[in-house]
Amino acid sequence: MHASTPSSIDKPHASLALEWALLALLATCWGASYTFIKIGVATIPPVTLIAARTLIAGALLLAVLRMRGVKLPKEPAMWGRFALQACLNSVLPFTLIAWAERSVDAGLATILNSTSPIFIFLLGLGLSGSDKPTLRRMFGVGAGLAGICLIVGFEALNGLGHSLLAQLGLVAAAICYGCAAMFGRVFKGLDPMVPAAGSLVSGAAMLLPASLVVDRPWTLSPSAASMAAVLALAVLSTALAFTIYFRLIKTLGPMSTAAQAYLRVPIGVTIGVVFLGETLAATAWLGLACVVAGVVAMTMPATKRSRRG
Repeated sequence: MHASTPSSIDKPHASLALEWALLALLATCWGASYTFIKIGVATIPPVTLIAARTLIAGALLLAVLRMRGVKLPKEPAMWGRFALQACLNSVLPFTLIAWAERSVDAGLATILNSTSPIFIFLLGLGLSGSDKPTLRRMFGVGAGLAGICLIVGFEALNGLGHSLLAQLGLVAAAICYGCAAMFGRVFKGLDPMVPAAGSLVSGAAMLLPASLVVDRPWTLSPSAASMAAVLALAVLSTALAFTIYFRLIKTLGPMSTAAQAYLRVPIGVTIGVVFLGETLAATAWLGLACVVAGVVAMTMPATKRSRRG
């Protein structure tokens, strides 16, 4: 009797720990993407950069699915959903971020683009079956935003208004991510890699013609650093990240998955410190504590008091 009790208690905790670890990995993949994009757009135009990112990532996931013996669905309705998810989760936000980072600093880009949980929270208020707007989740939203301001430093906000269109583009990208997280629930019954591959293939089909017309990529001379950045974006920040993302949409839900938007800020700043020689603000440690508190508040499952009576 005593032997069965620990396993029944430890199993849910072990499962939750795995989901949190995957949330941290997703935040790392997407936190690093701002540095990759900054390096990439130095010599590659935004539309072509994102077209290459989605094409390589989509091809990689298709190859993995083939090795696993998993086939993509053939129903036109499902491909319509893949196309809509592509617009919300890659085509529009990826392109907007790449375009904005040509004139906006990485710190300001990060803080503006990390607001997607706010929009998911607001969108969820009017939808049945979505995460409930509990006091704890509201605290998580507030703590996360406060932590972001502390980590990036209030100095980053001094740039507001200097590149207004680019900054509005970053907010629009965050809204797209919020809508994508809510819409992603329609793929709950699928292997997480299937909607990831389907949406990326759909996105590449939209972006490639645009790249050929707008940028004429055969006339470009990208640097080796930009090419390496595109490859890292495709493999780590897209193929791997999307597979984790759709799994977490299924296991944690859209609001909790969106909490990685807060977690990726300290991770992104740390990458900048280590690889780009950037300096952290004095308030960074306090901000990190706020971010962790916000992530925990939004990802912890609600306790069911009714279960015990």
